[in-house]
Amino acid sequence: MSEHAIVDRITDYIEKHLEQDLSLDRIAMDLNYSKFYIARTFAEKTGTSIYKYIQGRRLTLAAKELVETKKPIIDIAYEAHYNSQQAFTLAFHQLYQCTPQVYRKNGIFYPRQLRMNMQNTSWMKGERMAA
Repeated sequence: MSEHAIVDRITDYIEKHLEQDLSLDRIAMDLNYSKFYIARTFAEKTGTSIYKYIQGRRLTLAAKELVETKKPIIDIAYEAHYNSQQAFTLAFHQLYQCTPQVYRKNGIFYPRQLRMNMQNTSWMKGERMAA
């Protein structure tokens, strides 16, 4: 299997399990690869770590919920796997350059971390978040 296909398998797995606790150990075990191999392969082919990709995807989905729902920010933070609103706000601000409250007030959703697809590498042209 090519390394691009392996990255696609990792990405598919992550996308199907974003709502669950995701660790490198679990991903590796479920995909039957060494955690060191998948971490290295993913980083080499995408320019970002698996952890940063998961974080970016969760924050992007949170941003969508901020704009499209009236859920309390703390609920969105917990859904994005943050243990506090403060931790969520800090991570969100690093990615979106504003707080979740300001983002919600602006009311315009723009994804910062799109789903990766090695078959269509258009995400590499500036659409992925900085590593």
